[in-house]
Amino acid sequence: MVIFKFEPLYKIRPWGGTYIKNQFNRKIELQSSRIGESWEIVDRPRDQSFVSTGNHKGCSLRQIILNDCHGIMGPNWDPNAAFPILVKWLDCKERLSLQVHPPEEIAKQLGGQPKTENWYIANSTEKAGLFIGFKKPTDKKIFRKALQNNMAESLCFRTNSCKGDSILVESGRIHAIDKGNLILEIQQNSDTTYRVYDWGRVDLNNKPRKLHLEQSLQSINFKDTKPRIIKHTNDLEQIELANCENFRIIKHNLKKGSKFLIKKENIECVLLHLIEGHLKIDDAYIHKGEQIMSPYFSACELTILEDSILLVTDHFVNQQNLDCTLSH
Repeated sequence: MVIFKFEPLYKIRPWGGTYIKNQFNRKIELQSSRIGESWEIVDRPRDQSFVSTGNHKGCSLRQIILNDCHGIMGPNWDPNAAFPILVKWLDCKERLSLQVHPPEEIAKQLGGQPKTENWYIANSTEKAGLFIGFKKPTDKKIFRKALQNNMAESLCFRTNSCKGDSILVESGRIHAIDKGNLILEIQQNSDTTYRVYDWGRVDLNNKPRKLHLEQSLQSINFKDTKPRIIKHTNDLEQIELANCENFRIIKHNLKKGSKFLIKKENIECVLLHLIEGHLKIDDAYIHKGEQIMSPYFSACELTILEDSILLVTDHFVNQQNLDCTLSH
């Protein structure tokens, strides 16, 4: 069996902390107490994942797809298309900005990219929460006035976040992550974010961060209210967390001593995200917080070394994602 592990790319953010380093026992060379993001799997012009182990060590994700697109992605994928999924850890020590990602048609008009993403809450503090959608339907005029009066928070729906919760954040949904969350974000391969409001905060250079008011107002779905959250449960062996046109995510609760077949060979490329526990694939050990890519040509069977929580992302090698990545 063949798998790929990648070196994380760490990003300093004004709202970041040290949780990624401490929680996953990682050696991070960046000398900062504000590591907000760890880009675990990425294929973008300015950011690339590099294989960390095995025969392909040192090769970029882009290189391995170009060298063997059929074997990695399957027979229907264009080697020039970017890998369709971007995976991040988010350490939200402080509240993030209120923001939105543009829906596909609006993104085309604004020169950006659509981005639907899923948040899985790997850990949270007692008062942690999420802003997602609105309390009740509103409109552009009312929301603009609320922004001018620093009252936008009063219109947005806030819910407490708990370890094990999951929510799909679709393009057009206004959102912000409140402080106290460690989140695994699985998203379309896009980096288009329109910042609506930043709570009066300044950046690391003591300057206000740029806002994108007009683009945001064009992108927000003002009728999006109180979206569905999948609450924490360990009662089920597996549960579907997300199933949209860009990807599917399944959560598996795995018991120590068992084996689990993820897929047979020549099925599809899938991603594995180990939230808790310890696994083994052939002679490769998978540790808490790690992400694994299992290519199209290879089977993937796990040996469960201790009780584990595993997310599996699949169904992303599809025409929708191919069209999207080739159009940008």
